[in-house]
Amino acid sequence: MSLIQSILMGLIQGLTEFLPVSSSGHLALFKILFKVNTDTGMLFDVLLHVGTLVAIVAVYWRDVYKLIRELIMIIIDLVYNFIAWIQEFRGNKVTFRRIVRTRYRRFVVLVVIATIPTAIIGYIGRDFVAAAETILFIPGLCLIITAIVLFLSDRIPGGKKGPGNVSYTNAFIVGIVQGIATLPGISRSGSTIAASVFLGFRREFAVKFSFIMSIPAILGALVLELHDATDMAVTGAMMRNYVIGMIIAAVVGYVAIKLMLAIVKQRKFTYFSIYCLIVGVISLIGYAAS
Repeated sequence: MSLIQSILMGLIQGLTEFLPVSSSGHLALFKILFKVNTDTGMLFDVLLHVGTLVAIVAVYWRDVYKLIRELIMIIIDLVYNFIAWIQEFRGNKVTFRRIVRTRYRRFVVLVVIATIPTAIIGYIGRDFVAAAETILFIPGLCLIITAIVLFLSDRIPGGKKGPGNVSYTNAFIVGIVQGIATLPGISRSGSTIAASVFLGFRREFAVKFSFIMSIPAILGALVLELHDATDMAVTGAMMRNYVIGMIIAAVVGYVAIKLMLAIVKQRKFTYFSIYCLIVGVISLIGYAAS
């Protein structure tokens, strides 16, 4: 993979990860059309996602900081309650701590619950997803599915649910959608935001939840890919290209998040729906003609 290809893929990732048009689908189409070989499986794709993860943290750093702090406090309280339970079992009178007692703690639990189905689906289907990226038919079909989802989401009235009244079942459902969105052509941001809107989330919170819940999913994928990459021969030139692509994805992704926030408020998903439909149909025609 050349430096120019890594730069272009960084631009594609940064722009399409947060705009509802499927970054994985566009990366798959780019690789197929220009016969790009990254030489390291999905490692470069995951590193590009790490770049966009940096963009998420940059935009939502206050929320991320509070969520991490509350996660640590939850773990501390769980350990305390476990010790208290042992003391109670021995006949001592103890007081247990309430675990979910603030809005941010509930937000943490929602993200954890959403991550569970995403991790299961992503791990089980990772080989299928890797193979799907090489077949033009699958990204094309999935882009058409994305187009339909985006079109319908603009026609749903905004809900009123925030972190204080989103149910754990809601979070689990959105996590399932995020797991399915690992398929190339299914927009992760578009599908999870749409699912959240269908479930009655406030549109602003739907965007925030969609982006923040992607953080543990990306970190998990990175751990898996780095584990597999230990047996790969990654040269200095390859790593240079990977890092440059990752940095570009981060910078462009930051701008795309800001743009996405305005798009969701104004219900402009229909335009992206039309775009996904056109690209999906062209991809299917290209597959049939090949």
